[in-house]
Amino acid sequence: MSENNKLVTGIFILAAGIVILLGKWGVFSFLGFTLWPLIFLVPGILLHLLFFARRGSAVLLVPGGILTVYGVLFFIFNFSGSGVIAYIWPLFILGIAIGLLEYDMLAFPRPAGVFLIAIILTAITAVIYGITLLSISIIYLIALLLIAGGVWLIAARGRSRRGW
Repeated sequence: MSENNKLVTGIFILAAGIVILLGKWGVFSFLGFTLWPLIFLVPGILLHLLFFARRGSAVLLVPGGILTVYGVLFFIFNFSGSGVIAYIWPLFILGIAIGLLEYDMLAFPRPAGVFLIAIILTAITAVIYGITLLSISIIYLIALLLIAGGVWLIAARGRSRRGW
């Protein structure tokens, strides 16, 4: 065996031993548990890079935006604990809206109707997120709106009778 082959074989055996030892110590399970959201984040960033390097069309921004937002949300979930998913789940809808918004802003010519869909999804996210954060069920929201409407009608009854 030549000196060069001995060096390559020695490095390979050393690396295999280190990998086995680190695996027995649980390093890889920790890294896998901690870094698994990169499965979503890295492809999302790569799709953005493909578009900005002019190697792909603007359609790549839709899955790129979705995957990037989902990767960030999964990192937040990973490091904050499982209880946070009860509060951040509406942001998954926002991921779709961001992907569509990127596509609408950077595509030429601008696609018809995509901006409206992105705005509708953003509004849905905002409403659901607001309800989630306030921990108000829809019946309480309806009750509060009815009370506010009743107070407004009572307070406005002595004013001008033009229109409402």
